[in-house]
Amino acid sequence: MQRQTIQSPAVAAPRFRYSPCVHIGDTVQLSGMIALDPGTGALMAGGPGAEAAFILAILQRALPDYGVTLDQLLIARIYTTRMDLFGEINAAWEAVFTPDVTPPARTSIGVSALPLGASVEIEFTFVQERRP
Repeated sequence: MQRQTIQSPAVAAPRFRYSPCVHIGDTVQLSGMIALDPGTGALMAGGPGAEAAFILAILQRALPDYGVTLDQLLIARIYTTRMDLFGEINAAWEAVFTPDVTPPARTSIGVSALPLGASVEIEFTFVQERRP
């Protein structure tokens, strides 16, 4: 299978050497996203809820560039340094995955630190429908 890396102007450019999005076969894997403003590269202020909301908004803007939709989102993995404020993260999640939008599988993991001082990082795995 051919491996393709995809860039989106909606997502801040990587500060380290990695591919923000890799497409192999029917799978589209996004690297963990933190709440970096794509224009300035600055970390979003406001805590876990604001960071999660920003990440999810950036994701939605990048979906067309990545060639996927929320309906194809298989799993999201949420990492946070603030499990005590997970309710804020969940509120941002539920603003996107409303009762009329089927949510993906989800894993939530408490960690001691995240890149650049972020309190939330989310990675996403999409599976595209097989083409005939």
